[in-house]
Amino acid sequence: MPSAVPPAPAADCNVTTGTAVTDASSTGTLEQALNHAARLLERDPALAIEQLEEILQVAADHPAALQLLAAARSIQGDTQGALDILVPLARTQPNWGVLHFDLGVALGRAGRGQEAIDALRRAVALKPDLPQAWRALGDHLMAAGEHDAADAAYASHVRYSTNDPRLLDAAIALAENHIPVAEALLREHLKQAPTDVAAIRMFAEVAARLGRNEDALNLLARCLELAPSFHAARQNYAQVLHRSNQPEQALIEVERLLTTEPTHPGYRNLKAVVLCRIGDYEPAIDIYADLLQRYPGNPKVWMSYGHALKTAGHAERAISAYRSSLELEPSFGEVWWSLANLKTFRFSADELASMRRQLVRNDLADEDRLHLEFAVGKALEDLGEFEPSFRHYAQGNDIRRAQLHYRADDTSERVRHVHDRYTAEFFAARRGSGSPARDPIFIVGLPRSGSTLLEQILSSHSQVEGTMELPEVTSITRMLRGQGDEDSPMPYHEVLAGLDADALRALGERYLAHTRIQRKSPAPLFIDKMPNNFMHVGLIHLMLPNATIIDARRHPMACCFSGFKQHFARGQSFSYSLQDMGRYYRDYVALMAHFDQVLPGRVHRVFYERMVEDTEGEVRRLLEHCGLPFEESCLRFFENARPVRTASSEQVRQPIYREGVDHWKHYAPWLLPLETALGEVLKRYPDVPSWGQMTGTG
Repeated sequence: MPSAVPPAPAADCNVTTGTAVTDASSTGTLEQALNHAARLLERDPALAIEQLEEILQVAADHPAALQLLAAARSIQGDTQGALDILVPLARTQPNWGVLHFDLGVALGRAGRGQEAIDALRRAVALKPDLPQAWRALGDHLMAAGEHDAADAAYASHVRYSTNDPRLLDAAIALAENHIPVAEALLREHLKQAPTDVAAIRMFAEVAARLGRNEDALNLLARCLELAPSFHAARQNYAQVLHRSNQPEQALIEVERLLTTEPTHPGYRNLKAVVLCRIGDYEPAIDIYADLLQRYPGNPKVWMSYGHALKTAGHAERAISAYRSSLELEPSFGEVWWSLANLKTFRFSADELASMRRQLVRNDLADEDRLHLEFAVGKALEDLGEFEPSFRHYAQGNDIRRAQLHYRADDTSERVRHVHDRYTAEFFAARRGSGSPARDPIFIVGLPRSGSTLLEQILSSHSQVEGTMELPEVTSITRMLRGQGDEDSPMPYHEVLAGLDADALRALGERYLAHTRIQRKSPAPLFIDKMPNNFMHVGLIHLMLPNATIIDARRHPMACCFSGFKQHFARGQSFSYSLQDMGRYYRDYVALMAHFDQVLPGRVHRVFYERMVEDTEGEVRRLLEHCGLPFEESCLRFFENARPVRTASSEQVRQPIYREGVDHWKHYAPWLLPLETALGEVLKRYPDVPSWGQMTGTG
């Protein structure tokens, strides 16, 4: 919508005309004519245009008249006509905030998103108390991938749209990220005004920033119940649903928003993100391509486009998109790493030199630096320069580890707790519980263990569908944790132990319901390849006792070092230290040995090296364990065109190769801390030590 009619800038208020409309004789009558035209805008924009054109005949280039004329054209759908007025007018009126807001809105409608961002930033800098300008800016920034800046703009929208003085302090606290202050003020306000939808939305934002997504969802649902047309709240609702692993519901809310504004850039970007989450890459790619028409100068949109193309198997187009991003922002470390992370990509000498030039900059952000360190490490590895390659990998890991709060002792304690609680007697007492469905095939283990290869082999079978690393098991553990005693050291396991057969069956049915959106084919079985689910084998067995569990295992030195030189988008906090990595691998082997003992035969183990040496034999044994007949297509897995969402996406589109088995040995001189941390696991591999042998308790 166009902005309200502003007064003309002070420098232009000395314009006089001959008569009112056609006979103005004073500034007063001119202002009356302008006000009359402004009142006509909403009910009869065509008549307003006639009036304004008459005014401009006697008061040529009058700024307020021109702004109103642009607004009238915009209302009639003539965006280009509005821009023909607003672009030159903005040059002559550089300090008129409302005008720059109008310009930003018109540029956005014309698909010129990057220019819209510039105009809207100018508008809010000149006049911060324009709430709709902040909202529009947030929408464009979100569409352009500038998520932190978008969040700040949305917070300012909340702040400046608040007229209630009781809410103003809370809005300011929220905008300045003083969350405890905002929470206290909003809680008190809502006691007095429980149906204040603006306050409810703000309180939901507080909950979301504190990671209390369930509370945020309940608040936003209440907000929309009270005010179904509150689009800003619905957009928040869709975003929190997406973060809460409810993509199907998020998509429903986004589609509702798009029915009101089909070309809204923020809504369309959110739709693309959710589509990628559920594996619908081709329509997401189309959305990103369209957004790039609007934001051709935004490197983050080019990167998102590249990610979607890469996952969908369009490697060359992905490389082109990444390079377009780097042309715009040569220091964009995540994009350099995205190229390296294709694994089959090789940097040119010029590209390596460009990365090195960025690394010597003093003003390089840590996020860019750590990604560049990993990327340069990969480039030097491909050149056979292993010592400097390791040095760059180590520097990247050091930066990332300093940002995290991982403690190896915490993981070891969790593993001991699971070992002590999940005994053979524990499982025997719950025999027959859970959902009888056998649909899921869980592939567990460590990242970089060959799990993507197993997924590709299995998904090449006519009865199996590959999906992704599904977060649903983690969501269930989070839900159970929330039902437990906050003071308990392991509330999730205590709650799970207290569930009866019906409740365990309900968990299994919930898992199947929440993952159904990921299934695109009629295949009866599907794969969940979340590696860290090895921590939750007990839960999986209890809620889905007929599901298949595969343990993907790789030589500890090869697996751990491959993880060390991999920068993960999220999670895997143990992987940024050789010592932590070794201890994590040891804990993983110990826990799986325990489940081998208390649930004999439940888990089928595949060693990567054996798969390389005897592919057909291992594939036949794998299919037999899954209850599937042998199909030749499983040996030609590299011809499978399905989307692959892990770092091995390009590697598994090629036949198996041996060089990955011993490649770690090039780095052996620098891996002593890893060898020491692995201890007994390394000495015995590929034998599987018992729990007692692993922990020194027997």
